[in-house]
Amino acid sequence: MKIVVLGAGQVGSTVAEILAGEENDITVVDIDAEAVTGLQERLDIRTVVGHGAHPEVLLGAGVREADILLAVTSNDEINMVACQVACSLFNVPTKIARIRDPAYLKYPQMFAQDALPVDVLISPEQLVTLYIEKLIQYPGALQVLDFANGRVQLVAVRAHRGGPLVGHELRALREHMPSIDARVAAIYRRGDAVMPNGDTVLEADDEVFFIAASKDIRAVMSELMKLERPVQRVIIAGGGNIGRRLALALEDRYNVKIIEKMTIPAQQLSEQLSNTLVLKGDVADEELLLSENIGHTDVFVAVTNDEEANILSSLLAKRLGARRVMALINRAAYVDLLQSGEIDVAISPKQATISSLLAHVRHGDVVEVHSLRRGAAEAIEAVAHGDPTTSRVVGRTLEQIRLPSGATIGAVVRNDEVLMGHHDLLIVADDHVIIFLTDKRQIPEIERLFEVRAP
Repeated sequence: MKIVVLGAGQVGSTVAEILAGEENDITVVDIDAEAVTGLQERLDIRTVVGHGAHPEVLLGAGVREADILLAVTSNDEINMVACQVACSLFNVPTKIARIRDPAYLKYPQMFAQDALPVDVLISPEQLVTLYIEKLIQYPGALQVLDFANGRVQLVAVRAHRGGPLVGHELRALREHMPSIDARVAAIYRRGDAVMPNGDTVLEADDEVFFIAASKDIRAVMSELMKLERPVQRVIIAGGGNIGRRLALALEDRYNVKIIEKMTIPAQQLSEQLSNTLVLKGDVADEELLLSENIGHTDVFVAVTNDEEANILSSLLAKRLGARRVMALINRAAYVDLLQSGEIDVAISPKQATISSLLAHVRHGDVVEVHSLRRGAAEAIEAVAHGDPTTSRVVGRTLEQIRLPSGATIGAVVRNDEVLMGHHDLLIVADDHVIIFLTDKRQIPEIERLFEVRAP
């Protein structure tokens, strides 16, 4: 597949690196010559220096032969105009644009094919807000990811000493919960992947990825850890796009406070939010946090535009007694370093954005993609098509499907029915199959499995 990526920033460079390793022809365009030179030196891709919305620059990038234009520059307007140029002049089949300003997203009719022809809109702030909402909904979870329109969820938790299943073989899960079907998709122990089977003994501090119907998630979590009490009080540090969106999403269900340093944005927040207490102040002000009963706060989530402020305020909130703290962090090295310490969840907007992008550039009928463990692993929802003569999966049981090493089928969604991935489950046409891969380098092999071939 030929893909032209506009923007060599964090998202553009990361998605180019991922896709270049998956048998795709990638060209990256950016006005920053140093950035594209650095990419070309370490990746097997083409690069072009120039303005991403300029017709001649796009022509030089090979957009006329492109299957996908991926516009992820830091400028919304450049991304939109580039999609218009790619459609009007070069008839590019799929045009994807990152749009950050919520004012544009209020008017979806702008992006119709007879207006600004954007096929897929990616809003990082919206994706991060939904991600944090799920984490608040399931206290104690490290990740909560939806598949099949929310009917199935993949959840990552840290196994705690004293959890009913800790110290026991995984097959005991069925004995503990005979009426609930769930599947452990992967275990990470001291950073290494452990492929689970019924004999695997769960250890304290294991990072466990399990999959189950959404209605059963809490019950399964209770087997792996002491279930935390439901969230009531939330403090949001930062009143920017993400902070405002998050407060709007939470204020009718929780007791929400938001801290914003700047006077005018704080005043605007107080007018836009009806059930949220808006506080003007520094998110790392110890006296302010103490005065707002930080010690009785269930979740403190720092989402300012300054990742150092997010880190420091989260560490301070934790030390002052906040039950759970989350911080928005852009640098991957910080994410790995801090999530294993006092910060409970390090949120990477880059990873959330990339997960959304990947669903639209995978081969075969891939509905959903989630990038896991800072991009090292992936979970995919793929639709099975064809019949036993044209498909490598339809008409076969799971044990008959030749999955690459490190891949497991966690569940299958058939119409409205959720079926766990047991060895004797037969795949039929139109099944939504949810696959977990501990090694993302196996993606091309999974894609080939789900492609329909000539009879």
